[in-house]
This record gives sequence, C-alpha cells and structure tokens, in this order.
Amino acid sequence: MKSSRRTAGRAAVRAGRRRTAAAPYHHGALREAMLGAAERILERDGIAGLTLRAAAREAGVSHAAPKNHFGDIRGLLSELAAVGFARFGAALVADIREDAAPEARLAAIGRGYVAFARQNPGLFLLMFRSERLDFTRPSLRAAGEAAFGVLARAVGAQQPAHSNAPLTLAQAADITAAWSLVHGFAMLMLDGRLKPLIARTRGATDEMTLLGAILRTR
Repeated sequence: MKSSRRTAGRAAVRAGRRRTAAAPYHHGALREAMLGAAERILERDGIAGLTLRAAAREAGVSHAAPKNHFGDIRGLLSELAAVGFARFGAALVADIREDAAPEARLAAIGRGYVAFARQNPGLFLLMFRSERLDFTRPSLRAAGEAAFGVLARAVGAQQPAHSNAPLTLAQAADITAAWSLVHGFAMLMLDGRLKPLIARTRGATDEMTLLGAILRTR
C-alpha cells in the first residue's frame, strides 16, 4: 500500500514538473519565453552555445515546441536580432535633447550606439552577423531599417525610417563615415583593443571618455 502511494506521489510530482515546464506554451507566452531564454544563453555562452534545443531547455519547454514560432535556429536568431534592433533604435535616441543642435544630436546617437554595444555585447554582435540571420523576415527587416533611419536622419539624409528612396553620393558618404566611426569603435572596444591605448592616455579613464573626445572633435 505504501509502495503504491509512493509511486502515485512520484507520478504526481513528474506530472507537476511537466505542467510547469509547459506553462509558457499553454499560456501563450512561448515566443517571449524562448526569446528571453535565447538572450540569456547568448550573453552567457555566446552564439556558439545558442541552439534551438538549448533555448527550449532554458525556457523549460519541449525541444519541438519552438518550431511553430521560429522554424529553425536561424528563425530564432533573426527574431532575437529584431528585438535587439528595436532596443538599439531606442538607445540611439535616448539621450537626445529636443533643442539639441545637429552636431550634438549626432554625438548623442554615437554615444548611444557604443553604450548599447557595451551593455549588450552578445546581442550586438548577433545583430550584425548577416550570415546567421534572415533579413527577409518582416520583423527583422523593419527593426533594422528603423534603426538605420535614426542614423540616416541624424547626418542630414532626411530619409524616413522605412524609405528606400535613393540617396545622393554625398548623403551615402556622410552616413558611411558616421556609421564606420561608431561601429568600428564599438568593435574595437568589444575586442579589448582600446584598453592598451587608454592605459597610455592622460585624461582617458575608459572607452566612453575616449569616444566623447572623438565625437567632440569631428
């Protein structure tokens, strides 16, 4: 009798665990749970550790469940990158003052660009790994274009966020110059290449101090 009760108790515990693990799916939050799990893995283990199965395990769902939302790992990475670009766009404009001059607006965007990379290194690197992403997915394409539109308008291109209208050569050159500066700086920072330079520089306490000096002298 006691053995039967113990067996029944274990079965109830296992069933409870299964219900707990499956809760995100049943509550309609599977997509959000998977994206949150994927981001945690990305920042903790890097892109090499992020698989569909690993994200499902982190989220506490069946490894087959995410396929309806993402299809495969490329789909999951693309949707996570879309989330990243949406946050990135918000970070670019977070410190812009309404009455700021164009030069000050561009400097604020540059600081936001590098600060986002510093705070979200794994996500930032994923967002620019084109070979791992599917830019035909509407969410990723829209979020990426919106973020690009912030930078484009800041350098005077005057292009709407989702516009494919042609640029002049001068506009394209200005956008490329501004983008190359902050993106190159962010990559050097993430690779640790700026630390020796900062250590030799009087008045430069960290990468953001150095960036501020660059943006003031542009």
